[in-house]
Amino acid sequence: MWDVDAAFLHSGYIESVARAGAIAVLLPPQPASMDIADRVLDGIDGLVFAGGRDINPERYNQDPGEHTDQPDLRRDEWEFTLVNAAIRRELPILFICRGAQVLNVYRGGTLFQHLPDIVGKNDYQRGEALLTEMEMTVSPGTILESIVGSTVTGMVYHHQAIEGLGSGLRVSARTADDVVEAIEIEDYPFGVAVQWHPEVTSEKDGRLFDALTSAARLQRSTL
Repeated sequence: MWDVDAAFLHSGYIESVARAGAIAVLLPPQPASMDIADRVLDGIDGLVFAGGRDINPERYNQDPGEHTDQPDLRRDEWEFTLVNAAIRRELPILFICRGAQVLNVYRGGTLFQHLPDIVGKNDYQRGEALLTEMEMTVSPGTILESIVGSTVTGMVYHHQAIEGLGSGLRVSARTADDVVEAIEIEDYPFGVAVQWHPEVTSEKDGRLFDALTSAARLQRSTL
């Protein structure tokens, strides 16, 4: 009887936000408009865009590849509307995995639809929910460097990756395979996007969530 359409979020995201001293509010996919997004964001101090299903490739002018997920069009429309409204008001945002891809595509960038075709291995998404620990080199002078330093280790699980970089974005971390693992919004208070899953390891390393919460508190104090 419970085989029904549902909106849910892995508890790791909620616990990571709570450990950083913030209150988690879930924003499920729903009819999207700028008016609705603005009403929602009036009560929000910061956003986390979570991982999930592949974005509809039509949004970056490509046909779906054989390994690309059937898109969730409602979620795509909702999240692209939210990111538009959030960036217009310079809301602090942490984009995770799919979220990083949403940011890049929103800004006119493109994606590799199946990373094994590019790097020749499945290390970035081994399947069976087995995440891979990888070390990334962080670009100097980025917000990410100010949070984690010159290198960072993250748990990855993605079969797509950033190809062409979107407008007004900069790369902030890469793997040894030269795969882009983090980007951020240029000239923006806090807009950090990572392809790995910091919510998985936040109990030991919550720096990204702490930084998001600090940015949200700072912005609220200036309003």
